[in-house]
Amino acid sequence: MSSHSTLAEVIGTSQNSTPVSRVMSHQTFWVFLAAVLACLTLTILTDTFATERNLFNVSRNFAFVGIIALGMTAVIASGGIDLSVGSTVVLSAMMIAVIMSGGLPIWIGIPAALLTALLVGLVNGVLIAYAGMPAFVVTLGMLSVARSLAMVLSNNKMMYEFGPDHALLLALGGGSTLGLPNPLIVLAILALITGFAFKWTRWGQHLFAMGGNEEATKLTGIAVKQLKVSVYVFSAFTAGLTGILEVGWLGGVTTNLGQAMELSVIAAAVIGGANLAGGVGTAFGAVVGALLIEVIRNSLILLGISTFWQGAFVGAFIVIAVAFDRFRNARYSE
Repeated sequence: MSSHSTLAEVIGTSQNSTPVSRVMSHQTFWVFLAAVLACLTLTILTDTFATERNLFNVSRNFAFVGIIALGMTAVIASGGIDLSVGSTVVLSAMMIAVIMSGGLPIWIGIPAALLTALLVGLVNGVLIAYAGMPAFVVTLGMLSVARSLAMVLSNNKMMYEFGPDHALLLALGGGSTLGLPNPLIVLAILALITGFAFKWTRWGQHLFAMGGNEEATKLTGIAVKQLKVSVYVFSAFTAGLTGILEVGWLGGVTTNLGQAMELSVIAAAVIGGANLAGGVGTAFGAVVGALLIEVIRNSLILLGISTFWQGAFVGAFIVIAVAFDRFRNARYSE
């Protein structure tokens, strides 16, 4: 059996398989359960977690990581990695800020910001797929290049005036619809589209096949190089979209926006079940992983624990998630 086979697939072949056992076999289920239990515990231990304002903040904050985690899950499932998403966030945010501060409307600023992000993804994808360069090296280099370009665009100054559509941009990222933060609504829509694409389109099926065994995928006639490019473009798109939403939420942008964000995004994808070896990952898992990370961060604040511990907790969850996946595959691949 393939090393990428999941426990759900093994159980699915058993005569004793049940819907409950199949659900419980997924890492995403246990991560979701951990997030729910953490929320219940915080509700009991604190008077502030379950307040309307705090829940609003939690749902908005995790949406930013969740949106990019959808793109990162696609990259990881394809067998790659993207370390440039944090810098793509700030480059996209700075692009819309500079354009709108110059007096141009938001309907020009948003496409320009997204096109800038897509160009970053295109360069990453072409260098990785066609030049044969390692994804780690290419995206690490782009991490520096994109942030440097953001500094050049703004002359390394804070941008906080966005012209005639200033209020509209702030409402887009910091406002709400039907009581729900707008970034959360964007995450929900994008997660549904991504989940559908992963499971029901050729793009998604080929993506996971490539991550599971790239050489075998080539032999089937699938255009692997073009597929790789599309994956990195999608990852950059999610980062660019997040940059637009974040500048609207913050009401300003500096060149340190998105710094080290790639670590939280990769953590969300891995904790949510994406296999760093490729071939495995879900849109729902990316969302759940992002939620758990934000609940951890919020709990540290509410319980009066130094936020310096956040990295330790998130890192521990990554190690546990990967160890669990390795143990599971070793046990059921025999």
